[in-house]
Amino acid sequence: MKTEVLTQEVPFEQKKTSQTSKRLNLDEIIELEAVGPKGIRKRVIQLAAPSLTEMILINFVQMLNMIMVSRVGPEAIAAVGLTNQPLFFSFAVFTALNVGTTAIIARSIGAGEFNDANRAAQQTFLLNIILSLVVLYLGYSYARPILIWMGAAPEVLIHGVAYTRIIFLSLGFTTMSMCLSAVLRGAGDTRTPMKINVLSNILVVVLGFPLIYGLFGLPKLGLVGAGIATMVARITASLWVMGVLFSGKFTIKLSVRKIWIMDRVLISRIVKIGLPSAGEQFAMQGGQIIFTKIVAGLGTVTYAATQVAFNVMGLTFMPGMAFAMVATTLVGQALGAGHPELAERFGWETSKFGMMLGGTVGLVFILFAPYIMIPYTNDHAVLQQGAIALRVVGIVQIAQAAQFILAGALRGAGDTKFPLLATFIGVWGFRVALCLLFVGVFKWGILGAWIGIAVDQFVRSLFIFYRFRSGKWKTIKI
Repeated sequence: MKTEVLTQEVPFEQKKTSQTSKRLNLDEIIELEAVGPKGIRKRVIQLAAPSLTEMILINFVQMLNMIMVSRVGPEAIAAVGLTNQPLFFSFAVFTALNVGTTAIIARSIGAGEFNDANRAAQQTFLLNIILSLVVLYLGYSYARPILIWMGAAPEVLIHGVAYTRIIFLSLGFTTMSMCLSAVLRGAGDTRTPMKINVLSNILVVVLGFPLIYGLFGLPKLGLVGAGIATMVARITASLWVMGVLFSGKFTIKLSVRKIWIMDRVLISRIVKIGLPSAGEQFAMQGGQIIFTKIVAGLGTVTYAATQVAFNVMGLTFMPGMAFAMVATTLVGQALGAGHPELAERFGWETSKFGMMLGGTVGLVFILFAPYIMIPYTNDHAVLQQGAIALRVVGIVQIAQAAQFILAGALRGAGDTKFPLLATFIGVWGFRVALCLLFVGVFKWGILGAWIGIAVDQFVRSLFIFYRFRSGKWKTIKI
């Protein structure tokens, strides 16, 4: 029956384990909804709590890692930032897999079609291996040209090239962890990815601290040490999540025998849904690369301030990203079960939670920006410019959270083309264009660059809000 859905972690064998959580089916939620929104909010919180915890802890660990790197010097900060941009650009290829797979798995679980969900997971695993090998080779082989093209100064290249090669070597493990975590979330399991990703990110700091500074008899490797710690952590996370899915203890499970069988029809479905999201990420990261090159032209100090601000800004992404994952899962499952109105309620209620948290974080940024920057650096110029960036972006946190979450709801419905359109217009029509105008023509420096980011976020939120309210996504077939 289609009502046997919206389970959070359904064990393969029907027995109590440490991984099993309370099962909620649609009939129960609809019954609760009849007397008020409590049923909707309860389900949102059940799924969001692990995802939000995961995002906050991961970002906190990443901030600690950036603080450690920043103490090496502005050149190290710049090297990390210049490596991240092409790396994130390459991730767009894998976004098509993640989004398409999550949407199909959520719909399949919602409809009780567990075999389809398993087949989607297996095809994602196979495609991820093939694509990661290609991207890994290109990134490792052309590390120096990539950094030079990004505008790296000679002093940044000294250790930056080695760091970039190490990060690209770990790419396959990173993407494997990402795609299989997306598989689990599509099935409604947000706790397992939380455990894996939080603990693996803690490993980055535990290993990075002695490797960067040469403690406990280890060599002082600086930025290269940070890269090694990252690679070890990504390998650990990848092996862990593979162990979970190959164990056969969950509804979604991988089979060594079946993962090598290519299903062209299912791959076509995954790509059809995910391709617009890949295009969205290409548009986003392409625009971000142009933004990075413009800011890098303002000097190493300004770029270092921008990179630190982006690292801190990750906190503002956390509520939106966490609740976006929940919206994708719940909207997909509700539509799969044939309840479009319930899917809409899930979208609106989820966005309310995210907007409240996002607004709180934005207020903190506006009031305490300089103090937030202090752990990263004692360079007065970096502190001053970074505080400007944080205050500007703090103003648009409510709009940013709404955009993240409702876009996640649209993706859960298989409506991935509209977020692509919104991102293309926002990033290229506003972020890049205004950055070129304010920095290149008006000479507003870092303030002009970050005003462009703020306007982009606001414009995208308007587009996404309009689309979700229209309800056209309810009739999309995947």
